Amino acid sequence: MDKYGKRRFDIYGYEKIDTEVLEAIEYEYPGRDTVIEYITEEFSSVCPWTGLPDNARLTIRYIPGEKLVELKSLKYYLTSYRNIGILQEHAVNRILDDLVKLLEPKYMEVIGEFLARGGISTRVVAKYGTMQ
Repeated sequence: MDKYGKRRFDIYGYEKIDTEVLEAIEYEYPGRDTVIEYITEEFSSVCPWTGLPDNARLTIRYIPGEKLVELKSLKYYLTSYRNIGILQEHAVNRILDDLVKLLEPKYMEVIGEFLARGGISTRVVAKYGTMQ
């Protein structure tokens, strides 16, 4: 219980986001602007104030430079958000920042389509670079 007598679930801070698990692999077609999309219906984090879950359909769309993200590492990375207390808007931007740092893509966007809570759903789009 918090000081107001409300129920609160345990949450973790940003330091528990597992960026160390992310791995990049060589992209064999760096001269070709191929659009790659990874989509999951299972992204979840928690509200930093209540600890209640935020669930989203997450789309990662990018044009690689010389690297791709290794998919198993991406799955582990995204799963590390499960108990992180982070605003929906911040989660999408943090994922973009971490992947841009790892991959140095030509273009990337991360789209979070969060399920409704209290009658409001949220769609967040964060972009890096420009689509050719």
